[in-house]
Amino acid sequence: MTSEALRLTEEQRLDWLRLIRSDNIGPRTFRDLVNHYGGASATRICSREDAEAELKAARARGIEFVGLGEPDYPQRLQAIDDAPPLLAVRGKLAIVNQPLVAIVGSRNASAAGVKFAEKLARELGEAGFGIVSGLARGIDAAAHRASLANGTIAVLAGGHERIYPNEHIDLLENILEHGAAVSEMPLAWEPRARDFPRRNRLISGLSLGVVIVEAARRSGSLITARLAGEQGREVFAVPGSPLDPRAEGTNGLLKQGATLVTEAADVIAVIEPILGRAWEFPVEEPAPEATGPIGAEPAEDDRARIISLLGPTPSAIDDLVRMSRTSPAIVRTVLLELEIAGRLERHGGALVSLI
Repeated sequence: MTSEALRLTEEQRLDWLRLIRSDNIGPRTFRDLVNHYGGASATRICSREDAEAELKAARARGIEFVGLGEPDYPQRLQAIDDAPPLLAVRGKLAIVNQPLVAIVGSRNASAAGVKFAEKLARELGEAGFGIVSGLARGIDAAAHRASLANGTIAVLAGGHERIYPNEHIDLLENILEHGAAVSEMPLAWEPRARDFPRRNRLISGLSLGVVIVEAARRSGSLITARLAGEQGREVFAVPGSPLDPRAEGTNGLLKQGATLVTEAADVIAVIEPILGRAWEFPVEEPAPEATGPIGAEPAEDDRARIISLLGPTPSAIDDLVRMSRTSPAIVRTVLLELEIAGRLERHGGALVSLI
């Protein structure tokens, strides 16, 4: 099928939806059945009433089902072996066919990892790339937030009515202003553990390449990297401290031949020949150093949140203030406690790291 040759009728769209929503029918089985029987309507599938109800409910929420082979279906995703027959898209449909780069990584991200993901996503976005990620905590959320103005795609593990994690519902609403959310699952599908690797193949499938910012030895981000390689996508990894478990997976990818990334130019240099166009880079002004008195008593959850952002890689104090959502006084008090305990090292430029 080619995008020029196919445009689903409303009857076909409904038949496709009934088939893919049937028990034990995945993308590959869907194709086998359609090819064998000559169409979705010839198979024994879920009821027409259920499919009509889902289609109506989706459109009431501004969600469109785009069929494999239709002009609006993401061209790169269409090329993978197990592309979803129907992709439910909410938001700006045009972004799915822009040049896209995925940025994923640790949920329990360090402050340095979050800052780098934000910088990379912002610069790639300003250079004309849409950013794809999985709406997870940590690196994913940082990549989405930094690319809101230029367009980002959230790939959901569940249905559009079951956003995970729940605290990212507001983030998703902001994403939809200039970007989109996509899912292959029923609207009310609650995501399960096995749905996340399935989602990851869509993250890589939509993209020209995947950048892994932080990933432990056993990480869902490494699954995304493996799938990207299998799909013929470019795999990039950000190096990290050998002392930080959150960098063990990314450092391992580099040993296996992933492209090392320390700036947006590293990504664009690899992707530019694929697209055949030149790119300009944004210039970022340095942020002022955060200041504030020491002496406030931090709450235990504030203390734990600040410490979780620290690692062997030096982090800026103003970044710790911003990412921990606490005051400069609280952050500096926690840092002083760590320093007295012999757990903190201070570097030039208001940078700190855990020992």
